Amino acid sequence: MLSTDMTEPWLDQKTIDHLLDDTGTWAVVGLSADPRRPAHGVARVLQAKGKRIVPIHPGAAAAGEEVLGEKAYATLAEAADAVGGIDVVDVFRRSEAAGEFADQAVAIGARGVWFQLGVVDREAFRRTAEAGVPMVMDTCPAIEWGKRGA
Repeated sequence: MLSTDMTEPWLDQKTIDHLLDDTGTWAVVGLSADPRRPAHGVARVLQAKGKRIVPIHPGAAAAGEEVLGEKAYATLAEAADAVGGIDVVDVFRRSEAAGEFADQAVAIGARGVWFQLGVVDREAFRRTAEAGVPMVMDTCPAIEWGKRGA
């Protein structure tokens, strides 16, 4: 699925389009009820585009919180079991902490992984590619929809 003309294979337009167009349930790692956080704004955009969001935030889950009308879960595995599977795992974590969520995404059978703007882990990209799971890094779904004029 990767284009040969891309300098950064994780910014492959076909992969970006596939994840934006052909998926429904997005787990958002780092999503809390704080509307000032970037994850909150992106999750709202995802919902506006018809995606179901699943908040992954241990603190919110422990408090029994709902975020944007969806129950929060402490782990990806717990969320995947509860909602019947996750299509895309969207990660709002620092680069050095993000790779473990790519591995967890593969383990739960997610159909894709998305690392937000500024988040890059080449080894995590290699691992997900080897597992056959498409991955996007260092961009945001809201930005990518904006490029489409959508």
